[in-house]
Amino acid sequence: MLARRPRDPLQALRRRGQELKLQVDSLVTESQLTGALEPSKRRDIYQRCIQLKQAVDENKNALQKLNKADEAAPVGNYEQRKEEEHSLLEKLACQLQELAVGISKKDTLKVEAHSDKEEDDTTEEDEEEETEETGGEEEESEGDEEGKQEQASPEEAETVTYIALGDFAAQQAGDLTFKKGDILRIVEKKPDGWWLAKDAEGVEGLIPRTYLEPYNKEDKLESSEDSEEGGEEDGEEDVEVVDETADGAQVKQRTDSHWSAVRKAISEINTVDVLATMGAIPAGFRPSTLSQLLDEAGNQFRASYFLQPELTTSQLAFRDLMWDAKAGTIMSRPSRVSLILTLWSCKMIPLPGTSIQVLSRHIRLCLSDGSKVLSNIHTVRAVWQPKKPKTWTFSPQVTGILPCLLDGDCFIRSNSSTPDLGILFELGISYIRNSTGERGELSCGWVFLKLFDASGVPIPAKTYELFLNGGTPYEKGVEVDPSVSRRAQGSVFRQMISVRRQPQLLVKLRSLNRRSRAMLSLLPETLVGSMCSAHLLIFYRQILGDVLLRDRTSLQSADLISHPVLATFPLLLEQPDVMDALRSSWAEKESTLKRAEKRDKELLKAEFLLVYHDCVLPLLHSTLLPPFRWAEEETEAARWKAIADFLKQSRENEGSLKALLSPDGVHKPFDLSEQTYDFLGEIRKNSG
Repeated sequence: MLARRPRDPLQALRRRGQELKLQVDSLVTESQLTGALEPSKRRDIYQRCIQLKQAVDENKNALQKLNKADEAAPVGNYEQRKEEEHSLLEKLACQLQELAVGISKKDTLKVEAHSDKEEDDTTEEDEEEETEETGGEEEESEGDEEGKQEQASPEEAETVTYIALGDFAAQQAGDLTFKKGDILRIVEKKPDGWWLAKDAEGVEGLIPRTYLEPYNKEDKLESSEDSEEGGEEDGEEDVEVVDETADGAQVKQRTDSHWSAVRKAISEINTVDVLATMGAIPAGFRPSTLSQLLDEAGNQFRASYFLQPELTTSQLAFRDLMWDAKAGTIMSRPSRVSLILTLWSCKMIPLPGTSIQVLSRHIRLCLSDGSKVLSNIHTVRAVWQPKKPKTWTFSPQVTGILPCLLDGDCFIRSNSSTPDLGILFELGISYIRNSTGERGELSCGWVFLKLFDASGVPIPAKTYELFLNGGTPYEKGVEVDPSVSRRAQGSVFRQMISVRRQPQLLVKLRSLNRRSRAMLSLLPETLVGSMCSAHLLIFYRQILGDVLLRDRTSLQSADLISHPVLATFPLLLEQPDVMDALRSSWAEKESTLKRAEKRDKELLKAEFLLVYHDCVLPLLHSTLLPPFRWAEEETEAARWKAIADFLKQSRENEGSLKALLSPDGVHKPFDLSEQTYDFLGEIRKNSG
């Protein structure tokens, strides 16, 4: 008897897809009656919706792993059939997601409508009849009352109010404790993420901005009016009007803890909540805190800001840029913390669902005291392989010059005296939603490594396995993936297995040798950056010293300085591919220098300036180079191609002059800022 030939894998997945489609269509038809069904039946439909979504995701994952070589016999139009099946599964996933959100919102309305109906059914009917007859008069009177309230409190109209999304306990003196649902008035928005706020009782203090959400003042007025009416009717429960739903109905919100949890999970579903509800991301993922600081705080947390010299308290001299007359260059500045950090890998990082496409996996790190960011935020992109989907690696062995964005060797410098000084790591992904095209960045976990123990002794230089926390750095006790709990119960063996499944980051702290210590001491006292570009930053600091301390005609002069290198070099810290072009060009130039020439510091600076003018300036102002955009693969590829073509032409023509004078080359209009360095506008003011 002949053995039965196994079904072709693609055909099997297509049949499974048709089965799922029939189930989804049946569920959609059944859900159209949810308004007339009992709550238990609606909950059952919601659970089935979630289960079907998981089945669709499993089918998509299996489809993505499928190759033409897996087929037992040749299949015509294989890629087209595979793409059609993928489109069908994507459509089903979107249907299920919309259905689940719709049922959740209907549940919210039903619960409130049922509650109100039980309180006084006949009263509602009478009120509806009276509203139909005298609705216009009531609207006018309500409008007059609202206008009077607004006129009576002009200060309140100018105050920005926010609602708390969670409980927060003060961590130190000056912090403000609040509860979830509290309305807070923002007095001052500080760029470090800690805002000055007042609660309802007038108590003032600092609060983390990630706990807040804008609160509509009109909703607040309606809320207070409805609360008064509700109090007259029953006097038992506090209710307030919140957001309007899609069909125009208003949802009344209770203040008890159970309903607050329901409200967070259902009523106010934002992007992250939707993704978590549908199983697209683990429950511990959050919007990236460090990414928000980079986007919203100007250049305060960027390396270009910390690279500039800092003034003394009197603002009459530079505090961290001094001239060494004996050495003929800037003076070295030792700092309290000066070390090299190597990022090894990240293990057991949960995978997001297939409804979002990951554009970048990376780590953002900075110096912190546990509550405030004390340095620039440095980003290192991770390398990810489908064969090991839960592992991220750094500093891969590649041919040529390693892009500085991938360099896992980082230098850490800080002169902060806080005993709680440490390094804050935040793992993140940049993503795009397949259904809506919306982009964003999520935190996949964070960890804080203190650099000093309780007695003030630096921690030893060794490899550390750091277990990641979920939520934001302001939250405590949140797990990245609650399904893999760190507090496993059972035998010791079971607990050991649980620990091995925990998301973790492997890093190594390395002490400096004499050469590295001497090199890094020429950098600012507080800075985090890539080791592969440290020598270029030192060139910039040395040229700063020459221009500001040695060559300036008068140290009291604050005139603009004509120097394109000083004016444009900080831009390279936000465009790592141009920094790589400078590294490559300088490495080629340095390889042609003799040993004696490499020991001549003045000659090296002169050659560096020539290379910079020949390489960086034409690239920065070329129209062929698209604007830098983070985690956009097409833009990054276009920039790399433009840079590679330019470097190739410069190499063939022994310089960029021919390309600059060519009629084919188009550059941006000249701007005076390309040439002038305003050190008073660029330098950092002393913070203490």
